[in-house]
Amino acid sequence: MATVMQKIKDIEDEMAKTQKNKATSQHLGLLKAKLAKLRRDLLTPTTKGGGGAGEGFDVTKSGDARVGLVGFPSVGKSTLLNKLTGTFSEVASYEFTTLTCIPGVIMYRGAKIQLLDLPGIIEGAKDGKGRGRQVISTARTCNCILIVLDAIKPITHKRLIEKELEGFGIRLNKEPPNLSFRKKEKGGINLTSTVTNTHLDLDTVKAVCSEYRIHNADITLRFDATADDLIDVIEGSRVYMPCIYVINKIDQITLEELEILDKLPHYCPISAHLEWNLDGLLEKIWEYLNLTRIYTKPKGLNPDYNDPVILSSRKRTVEDFCERIHKDMVKQFKNALVWGSSVKHKPQRVGKEHELEDEDVVQIIKKI
Repeated sequence: MATVMQKIKDIEDEMAKTQKNKATSQHLGLLKAKLAKLRRDLLTPTTKGGGGAGEGFDVTKSGDARVGLVGFPSVGKSTLLNKLTGTFSEVASYEFTTLTCIPGVIMYRGAKIQLLDLPGIIEGAKDGKGRGRQVISTARTCNCILIVLDAIKPITHKRLIEKELEGFGIRLNKEPPNLSFRKKEKGGINLTSTVTNTHLDLDTVKAVCSEYRIHNADITLRFDATADDLIDVIEGSRVYMPCIYVINKIDQITLEELEILDKLPHYCPISAHLEWNLDGLLEKIWEYLNLTRIYTKPKGLNPDYNDPVILSSRKRTVEDFCERIHKDMVKQFKNALVWGSSVKHKPQRVGKEHELEDEDVVQIIKKI
């Protein structure tokens, strides 16, 4: 482990010393690729045995979505979990009170949202310090991340946590890079682009690919991509997820300071201790999770508005709805009647490819 750590430090030092210009872009691209490979080795150690994930980290995924609370020690994550879910997570004014992963559940707008209170991250977690690796590995399984920040402590904590998460391949509030990468058997590296590139040229692309021992590939850029974007696509293990910056303890700062914090994007001010703006936080979590509620309607009965079927925004066809109820329902599916904003007529007969909208009512008609 120490050798990998030393290699990472050497590469980071060399990157810090290297000037950024066109002449050094190829060298920097090569260093970034080496760094990404070493970080991957750090995440998935090849040695067998060892202590495993540690107590409290094998949390079974339950509910319709999973939200992780990430932050430095003593910023109020446990207090926030207690107020939102009623789950007891030990609270104290000293740092490192929570040492394992504590799950809680919020029922909100018919959806069951699992909230995880993760232990405090320390600087260097991505390099294996503290319990950082287990914390961030659990964070990768979430649908949304809440980065809890202390309003009194400097906002530099935000950048440090982002750096730790990005080191583990978690990309916050970003879309996957719009570029295609396809390996082939011969023909060398071909680079085509539909836009003007200011960051990548063929030499840099070849340098990055050679580090991964890829010598034949077709790469198409549809936006002004960087070497980091290319590495993300080659690695293929990146997780893209929404993130909300929760600024806690706003009762201890002035109104002028709050107005400065208000300029941050993806931000939500709260006071967990005094329960200020917790409703606003729940609304923002719902908005960022982007869930779709579908109500069922048995034949001849009124729709059941108390227990909706929750679908993600990416998988919300009638087929996904059927599979969520029971995996055998698709085999018996004939068509469906839908009421709601996704159809023109009320009701409208649709097939299993039809995309549903939030708060649609669906009645499934089975084959006889």
